[in-house]
Amino acid sequence: MLVFDADDTLWENNVVFERVIDDFLSWVDHPTLDRTQLRAVLDDIERANAVAHGYGSKVFLRSLRECLERLRERPATEAERHEIDELAVALVNHQVELMPGVADALDELAERHELLLLTKGEREEQQRKLDACGLLHHFTAAHIVPEKNVETYRWLVREHAVAPARAWMIGNSPRSDILPARAAGWRAVFIPNDNTWVLEHDELDPSDEGVLHLRAFPDLLTHF
Repeated sequence: MLVFDADDTLWENNVVFERVIDDFLSWVDHPTLDRTQLRAVLDDIERANAVAHGYGSKVFLRSLRECLERLRERPATEAERHEIDELAVALVNHQVELMPGVADALDELAERHELLLLTKGEREEQQRKLDACGLLHHFTAAHIVPEKNVETYRWLVREHAVAPARAWMIGNSPRSDILPARAAGWRAVFIPNDNTWVLEHDELDPSDEGVLHLRAFPDLLTHF
């Protein structure tokens, strides 16, 4: 059983958030903090909000507003809130853009393996992307979960009656795709993405033979 991450594995996602963050940091134009320091403040706020409120555009907007208020040491004005909403219009209007080779590779893989999709985030937002991607016919099931942790992976193999050692998780996130899957007894395929969200970064053990490192999505065809 091959299980695929969605955002930043099947299609680009975080690059759009990064563009909004760049615009936000330029707009804030803090008198004493540089962009690196401003980004550190935002990352801390996002990290806390991910734990408390989950993921997605709405939580991201909340983090931008809280960041502004922390930097300005006062509540955001109506005009400032509107400006942040305008900066983030791209998130709402963003079209799903598949990674190179994804559609053709899934065509072949679906002929040889059972494919599942596992994505985390706000259900309505993730479902919109799933409906727009044009790939759902390849998957036996698509699961949207609030978090990808060890218990999520243990639940998934129970749900589909598969032994953990026969399950592979394929994704770009060490934190959400690779490490918890390995902890649950799965094997994993790491396909790095230069635009992976900083909060999804983590260290992988280079000696772990249960993790296959590939450069690009179509490389799956040489192994599966």
